Amino acid sequence: MLQRVLAVSFAQVLRTVAILLLPLAFISLIAWATAGSVTGNTSDPMRAAIWLWLGAHHIPFFLNGATTGYLSYLPIGAMLLPFFALRSGFGRALAKLHGDFHNIATVRSIFASQYAVIATLLALASKSPTVSSQWYLAPLFSFLIAYLAALTAGSRFQMSHAVSYATRVLAILFGFSFIFLAIAIFINISTFKNISIVLQPGFFGAFLLFALNLSYLPNLAVSVLAYFTGTGFAVGAGTLVSPLTHRLGEIPVLPILSVLPTSSSKWALLAVAFVIAIGALLAGWALASSSRSLFQALILIIISISIISYLASGSLMTQAMSAVGVSIWKLALSITIEIGVGIAALVFIPQIKLRSR
Repeated sequence: MLQRVLAVSFAQVLRTVAILLLPLAFISLIAWATAGSVTGNTSDPMRAAIWLWLGAHHIPFFLNGATTGYLSYLPIGAMLLPFFALRSGFGRALAKLHGDFHNIATVRSIFASQYAVIATLLALASKSPTVSSQWYLAPLFSFLIAYLAALTAGSRFQMSHAVSYATRVLAILFGFSFIFLAIAIFINISTFKNISIVLQPGFFGAFLLFALNLSYLPNLAVSVLAYFTGTGFAVGAGTLVSPLTHRLGEIPVLPILSVLPTSSSKWALLAVAFVIAIGALLAGWALASSSRSLFQALILIIISISIISYLASGSLMTQAMSAVGVSIWKLALSITIEIGVGIAALVFIPQIKLRSR
């Protein structure tokens, strides 16, 4: 029975890898045929396809060619591609097994482990003298993505009260960030178009440029959240964009960066009151269950914000762009304090009023 689980799972893992890797290989071949290659080696587009695939799993790269540096500022949106492909693959594996297993958690672990092994092997195989992935992160990131995808497929799982409350708070925070980001894009649409025209990407390049900008939207949403909570974000070493400080240097020529503020604005700090109100709302939800649920929800929010901040920031190849995105500890601390103020306001203000009567 275990052998059948291993065989079926491995077949679906290979299928899932192929679903993403083959289109990426096609794109790389077209780009290679159009732009050419310095070495003229046909293995270059194959390596490039694997690098794109690894990048979609948020695995960083070391660069040691014409540009020397570290590439870890990768698009969060690209992670949805392997996530949904894996979710579909795991569902197919369960359908083919027809219940020939005792524990679905074991099948999830086998599926995620096999996927992690393939990701690690591809990371090692794609190494070149100029580009190499941080291969030792491949098993960790690929396993987590595969396991989370498998966790949401096959059978429903019931969330605890704390997870439910934390999810609601995160949805509100990032929902607000995405709404404001959409408004900023609409306001700066002419600048967005002008940058795109200057780049002259061509028809095929325009499609890729659009996909790149789209996949970076979650990263920018995290930066928007950091901006309105007061900590701000960086677009290069020594830079800071916040309601109180506007210090920018050279920025990458990406159309989506047309939404960057042109100056500081203290009015943006009014959004802190919104986060405080969310903290009061969280306390109202959680205290209806128990104070333990409130504490657990707050811890989950802090952990989630820290992980998302890590994914939304990093280095963009050159030394000048070695710091892009948010400060992990500053954003986590600011949100913790602001939500904590809201919780304290809901808990202690009514008690103070009762004592004063």
